[in-house]
Amino acid sequence: MRCRPLIGISLALALAGCVTVHNDGNGPGPTDNIPKTSKADQLKDAARIHTDLAQHYLAAGNLEGALEKLKLALQFDPNYIPAHTVIAFVYEKINKLPEAEANYRQAVALAPDKGDVNNNLGQFLCRTGKPQESIGYFKKAVADPFYATPDVALTNAGICQLQMGDQAGAEASFRDAIARNPGNGDALFQLAEVLYKQGDAFRAAAFIQRFDALGKPTAASLKLGYDIESRLGHTDAAQTYLRHLQSQFPDSEQARAMKATASNP
Repeated sequence: MRCRPLIGISLALALAGCVTVHNDGNGPGPTDNIPKTSKADQLKDAARIHTDLAQHYLAAGNLEGALEKLKLALQFDPNYIPAHTVIAFVYEKINKLPEAEANYRQAVALAPDKGDVNNNLGQFLCRTGKPQESIGYFKKAVADPFYATPDVALTNAGICQLQMGDQAGAEASFRDAIARNPGNGDALFQLAEVLYKQGDAFRAAAFIQRFDALGKPTAASLKLGYDIESRLGHTDAAQTYLRHLQSQFPDSEQARAMKATASNP
C-alpha cells in the first residue's frame, strides 16, 4: 500500500525581498504599482523552500537532514500543510508514531475537506491498527470533487475493510475503485484475491487477467494466478504462471514456497 506524501519538489533559489520605493512626492514613482510581497507570503515561501529541501534529503536517504528542514519549515509557517504531511511521513519512518499521527491529523485539521490529507491519515490509521477509524477519512477523501485519485482512497479503504473482516465492504470498495480507474492494479489484484478466497475462481481469473494486462507482474500476482488456474483445472495456464514466478522472482517468498512444495510432494 502504498504510504508516501504526494508533494512536488520545486527548489526555489531565494526569497522575495523587500522593495525599496523612491518617490519625490510629485506623483507615482516607477515602482509604486509593483505588488509587494507580504510578510505572510514570505514566511510561506520560506516554509515551502525548506519543505522542498527536505524532500531532496529524503530522496538521498538523509532522514535526519530532512527532519531538520521540516522543523524549520514549520517554524516559518505552522500552517503549511505540505510540511505537516512530509514531517509526519518522516516521523513514521523513524518510528515516532505519536508525532507522525499528530502531524497527519494537523494536516486534516487545516484542510478538512481535502482528499489527499484525508487519505494520508486514513492510511496511517490503517497501518497502525485503527482500521475502523480510517474508513471515515477515506470516505472524506473520495467526497472531495477535486481529489485526482479517489480510486486510490477506495483501494485503501478496501484493504482496511479486509483487516476488519468486512469482505463484502472490501469487494464493493475495490469494484468502485476499478470503475473509476480500470487501470488500478492494486484494486484488480485485491479483488481477484477476495473472489478467489470466496471460492469464485472463475470471476477471480477475469480480474487477475486484467491485472496481467497492465504488464507489471509481482510475485504475489503470479502466485495468485497459479492458484486460480490450478483451482479451475487449467494445468497449462497454471504452469505458465509458475514458470514466470520462478524466472522473474526466484528469490521471492512465493517462489521459495512453491519450490519447497515441489520438493516435498
